[in-house]
Amino acid sequence: MSTPSGRGELERWQRALRAQFPIVTGHPELAYLDSAATAQKPQAVLDAVQTYLTTSNANSARGTYTWANRTTELVERTRGRVARFLGDDRPERSAVHFTGGTTEGLRTIARDWLPGFLRDGDEIVVPDADHQANIVPWLEAQRSLAREGVHVRVVPMPYQSGSGDYDHRALAERAGPRTRFVATTHVHHVYGGDMNVHRIREAVGPDAVICLDAAQSVGHLPVSVAELDVDFVVFSGHKALALPGSGAVWARQARGPEFVPGGWSGTPNTVGIASLEAALDWLEAAGVDRIERWTADLAVRLTEGLRRLDAYEILGCPLSLAADSAVQRRQGIVTLRHHAIDSGDLGFILFSHGFMVRSDHHCQGDAGEKTGSVRVSLHVYNTAEEVDRLLSVLASLA
Repeated sequence: MSTPSGRGELERWQRALRAQFPIVTGHPELAYLDSAATAQKPQAVLDAVQTYLTTSNANSARGTYTWANRTTELVERTRGRVARFLGDDRPERSAVHFTGGTTEGLRTIARDWLPGFLRDGDEIVVPDADHQANIVPWLEAQRSLAREGVHVRVVPMPYQSGSGDYDHRALAERAGPRTRFVATTHVHHVYGGDMNVHRIREAVGPDAVICLDAAQSVGHLPVSVAELDVDFVVFSGHKALALPGSGAVWARQARGPEFVPGGWSGTPNTVGIASLEAALDWLEAAGVDRIERWTADLAVRLTEGLRRLDAYEILGCPLSLAADSAVQRRQGIVTLRHHAIDSGDLGFILFSHGFMVRSDHHCQGDAGEKTGSVRVSLHVYNTAEEVDRLLSVLASLA
């Protein structure tokens, strides 16, 4: 695809991509605004699934006939596809392992790798206002090690008051020579901000292992492990246009022992892997940088409209709301509260007008928001017209 230069060309580019999502075009009366929970699938992914199931469906690494060989090649080829998509410039040293999604991937690291890396008296940093999937596995690992007489200290990730951003200066003060492992998030699933992961390395030093939850970034904005000095990247396929039950762990294999998931390796989710390969191909052809630009522009359009409505509070860094903001803008996620209407009720009201949003606590950790909220999460198939219609309905409730 050619690179859109002007606004008009960008809009034509977006219309062509939107047309490739059958569930979206098949329900023009509805606006799907919950892509942070799961993304819709383009026709190319659906076709890849159908083709695989009707031409090559077999088990991987367990047969010598043609279909089995094709499936084995698919699995290995997609490992390389993931590494390239993540900008891995040293794939011969890294590894890609497929999982059922981000939660399973993080738990696999916590269960099968972290205990062999930590020693008595070590410290781990846990982001307890992020998604539960990036909190609970590390606490489980700490408790498991304690039962074996290995006592690991949990250091809560510090946050900036009122913004939800990491406080990198405070982290540098808390981190010490025993800080061995840091769990972090690329894009926050509630506040929508890029969490400036490159500053984590500056804060914790060159030796600590950094594990990146990239559930809300892979497929939404460019992710380059060559630029981000992290050791693990974990993501879900279903948030990156692939099928549910697919995902991957990318491991740098540079700090600590080699990452090898424990136990017997059973049958992989081959159809999910086929969908993931197709999704990454589609995203690369579309241009993830352009998808980021489109969704960030829609988020600005929404937040600028909400700022004119006194009945609403927008969660996250207030400096990230404006189009001319000097800080990094929201990555297609805008979370809000009505001062008088419960978030669950607001979600029902919005659906009655054709808007599908998330309205609850969003699986945030104990240090996060105490009151429910409504999350609007955008992808390339969403339009400015949908955002304007949503603002009109929200204004009628103000």
